[in-house]
Amino acid sequence: MRCGLYSFTMISTKDLKIRAKKHMKAFKRFVSNTFRSFTPVDIQRTLGGLGIARGDTVLVHSSFDAFEGFQGKPTDVISVLQNVVGGEGVVMMPTMTFGGTAVAYARTKPLFDAARTPSRMGLLTELFRRSTGVVRSIHPTHSVAIWGHDASMIAAGHHLASTPCGVGTPFDALLKRQGKIVLLGTDIGVLTFFHMLEEILEHELPVTPFTDEVFHFQSRGKDGQILDTNCRLFEPAVSKRRNLHKVVPYLKKSGAWREARVGGLKIIILAAADVDEVVRSMSKQGIYCYD
Repeated sequence: MRCGLYSFTMISTKDLKIRAKKHMKAFKRFVSNTFRSFTPVDIQRTLGGLGIARGDTVLVHSSFDAFEGFQGKPTDVISVLQNVVGGEGVVMMPTMTFGGTAVAYARTKPLFDAARTPSRMGLLTELFRRSTGVVRSIHPTHSVAIWGHDASMIAAGHHLASTPCGVGTPFDALLKRQGKIVLLGTDIGVLTFFHMLEEILEHELPVTPFTDEVFHFQSRGKDGQILDTNCRLFEPAVSKRRNLHKVVPYLKKSGAWREARVGGLKIIILAAADVDEVVRSMSKQGIYCYD
């Protein structure tokens, strides 16, 4: 619009909102980088302070979006985890292959390819699964990327398990190896290890979390071999009712909950054995993690 010597540009409300969001994001980045910055060394020191040590087996859940103020690359986070546990330890990350429900995914008749099917569990998991020395367990819905001592042994046989995260899976190995769960910028809701306990305690629960139907899948290993999987999946109606926040007060009361912040990142550490003990205790009291 032109008026005399002056020119005015009409800006829509939508454009103003977009510009405002961009400025707000830039401001938040400035605040994080200025007042909440942290480095890979800070993460390593914090993990050590929370009890992660050489030789540990750790299952890591992460959200790189939560790393506000981090002065490093995503691959630096992976290196830190490997450095903390050392070559005699193990780092595991879930590399599940679907969004939505496992049942809906199964209906598409997918062919899981251990070498090529990407992880849908976030940036760090996808970078990790592609990293040198990482082995991926073969399971069409709940594969796990594993690095470190006995990685191949932990991954072996996952495709034969009767449920995705139960006996004979890397989640079972986590418990048997007295492993620990590391939550980097995520909350208790992502605790995949809980599915392991659902299988163990299935007959004590008020409702089975698994489908009656047994689903058939095929997977391609890195050597090209085709493997069959026949397993029950998680019942979508029950999954909607699952509420893992119910276990938090009991974990904290027992002293099992370890938490710290580094920069803008919240880190939570849980021992798998502690989660197992607390969930079993809740079950005996008739308290379950479902709404």
